[in-house]
This record gives sequence, structure tokens and C-alpha cells, in this order.
Amino acid sequence: MSPAAERVMARADALAAISESPDALTRVYLSAQHLQANQLVGQWMSQAGMTVWQDSVGNICGRYEGEREGARAVLLGSHLDTVRNAGRYDGMLGVLTAIEVVDSLHQRGIRLAQAIEIVGFGDEEGTRFGITLLGSRGLTGTWPEGWLETCDAGGVSVAQAMVQAGLDPSRVALAARHQDDFSACLELHIEQGPCLEQEGLALGVVEAINGARRLNCRFIGEAGHAGTVPMNHRKDALAAAAEWMMQVENATLQHGGNLVATVGELRCFPGAVNVIPGEVALSLDIRGPQDAPLDALLGELLLQAQSIAARRGMHFAAEEFYRIAATPCDTRLQRLLGEAVESVQGRSLSLPSGAGHDTIALAERWPVGMLFVRCKGGISHHPAESVMAEDVALAIEAFGLAVTSLASI
Repeated sequence: MSPAAERVMARADALAAISESPDALTRVYLSAQHLQANQLVGQWMSQAGMTVWQDSVGNICGRYEGEREGARAVLLGSHLDTVRNAGRYDGMLGVLTAIEVVDSLHQRGIRLAQAIEIVGFGDEEGTRFGITLLGSRGLTGTWPEGWLETCDAGGVSVAQAMVQAGLDPSRVALAARHQDDFSACLELHIEQGPCLEQEGLALGVVEAINGARRLNCRFIGEAGHAGTVPMNHRKDALAAAAEWMMQVENATLQHGGNLVATVGELRCFPGAVNVIPGEVALSLDIRGPQDAPLDALLGELLLQAQSIAARRGMHFAAEEFYRIAATPCDTRLQRLLGEAVESVQGRSLSLPSGAGHDTIALAERWPVGMLFVRCKGGISHHPAESVMAEDVALAIEAFGLAVTSLASI
């Protein structure tokens, strides 16, 4: 195992020990554990030759100066917060790998044309307050006005939590960085899916972070006695929903293009064993790396649902309650990362990210790129989350090549 990869694995273990409970990794925004993790990561940044500070929203930041003081920087980083009962690599691996890239330059006495900055974002998951990307939206200066008043399950507001953590809620805007501070942003992250493992590859390049649409849907038929209503007289809402669910699966497969669709919730009314379901409520979640194909699929699925309902003499309704646009990664950065990946593993694979990342916020201000690292079984947000040290070594090598190339311009 390379010393750098060994160090990353050991540091991931050290961060995993900083948790609000000893038997499950949970570390949420502005908690004592968050501040402790920031302090430890700040020490590692300092050892790698970086100037270190904690910004006004609780991100831990480090800067490795370029050949000329005050130069633009390449921004690297990921998040240090977790979901409840989390794995130890989601977010953390990106921060730790970035530190190794900088440490390698520092040990060799190399300064590049651009500076390198690393940020350990304080809240990507939204576990505590139910709002996400607080750290990265602090950096982009796009905190919505109401965030400070948002409360956690214990009734503590974001503003109160900031005060408890030694931060000043009136100074949130000071975390915002200027457009010309950074030339580009790169994030390394575990894949959180099975594609790299299925391809036998350690690394892959992200083409886009999927856009998503979520809807609450409803088929309204007619409840009836399960024993007395003949089959050809029924308006069975569950049968209609089942037919549509199969079409959701088939149509999404036919569209291809890395589109995915999921019916995750299904509720029957009145929900009795001897009553024909008169009404069914179900959810629809569809995602994809490009908005136009995503919306085309959604339109087709809704038309199919209406057609099924009409043919069966019933009603269909749908209400969209969540929408986020796809976040494409910069083509130049994809190419740069792809070349680095090819040089260390022979070939590169492009794939979308089905999960959200701090990169979504950063992409509103700067060109973004993402590198994925294989994780065992595609398991994430779970204690079984696992990466191989050999893959981490390749990731450090490829990420270092890309960052060095980018920051040398």
C-alpha cells in the first residue's frame, strides 16, 4: 500500500471515531463533533503546508499558495458531515485525498502557477436542519434568507447553533468568495453506486449530477366488494397503478441515457383484504444527467398514466413537489480528469452521479469536475461503506495529475 493511501485510510478511521454516539457514525452541522473534526482536518492541512482557517459558516479551509501570492486557486474539497449511522468515506475521502495531493507538492517544494484551496464543507447532507448544502452555499453566497430561523428536532435554530459554535449569524455573508477567486472546482467522491465495480474499474469521471423530479400521483377508481363485483365491471385503482408501474420501468429502460425512475411509495385505500382498492397514492422519482430527456420521459409517463386511467374509466392526477436541474460537469475538466484516469488505470469511464453533492452549489459560480472512486457493492450511507486502499492510491495519483495540470496554467 502506498504511504499516502495508508494515511488516508487511517485518517478516515480517525474521523469516524468523532461521532455523537460510539456505536454509529453520526456527525452533524455545528455540533461539537463537527467542530472537533474541523480542528483535526485543519491540523492535517497545516502539516501539508497550508494556511488554515474556519470560515463564517463553519467550513474548514486551507490554502496552499501558488508561485505568486494572491493568485487564483483551484478549489478542491467535499463535506465532513454525515447522515445518521453513516459510512466513513462519503465526503471525507474527498477532503483527505485532496490534502494528500497538496502534501505531495509541499514535500517536494513545488509551487504552481495557481494556488490550491481545500474546503471541508460543514453541511452537505442536511441531517440536522433538513436543509442541504449549507457549507457550499455559504461559499457561493446563496444562503436563502430563512435558513437562520430553521430549527432542528430539538428546536435549536441555525442562528442559535452558530452562536453555540462560536460563530456570528450576522457574518454569514463573509464566507462568500469572489467569482475570480477560483478558476475551477474539483471534487473526489465515492461512487455510491455499483457501476465502477461492475466494470472492474477503480475510478470514473462524472459527466453530470442528475437532475430529479418527484411527484405524488393518484389513481382514483371505485371501491367495491371483492366477492360480488365481476372482473369486467371493476375500476380497480391498484390494477391501474400496477400497469403503470410496469410502463414506468419499461419506458425508462427504452429511453436509456442513464435515466432512472422509481416508484418508492404505494398506499391503497381503503386497504382491506376483501375490498377492491378504490384509490391508490404512489410516488414517482425520476432522475437523469440531462434535463431535456428527463422532462421528455416525465411527459411520456404522465400521458401513459392518463391513458391507462381513461381506458379503465377512472381518474389520474399528479402533483410535482420537488425539482432540481441537472448539473453538468465542465467538458474541459471531464477531459482533464479522463486523461489522468486513463494514465493510471488504462481506460476511463464516464458516468452520472445519482446523488447530490456540494458541486451542485459550486457549479453556479465556477466550472466543476468530479472524480468517482469505486465502493464495495455500491453501498453508501451505511456502516458497510467500504473502499480499497489500492483504489485510493490510484485516486490520489490521478487526482494529483489532474490538479497539477490544472493549477500549472
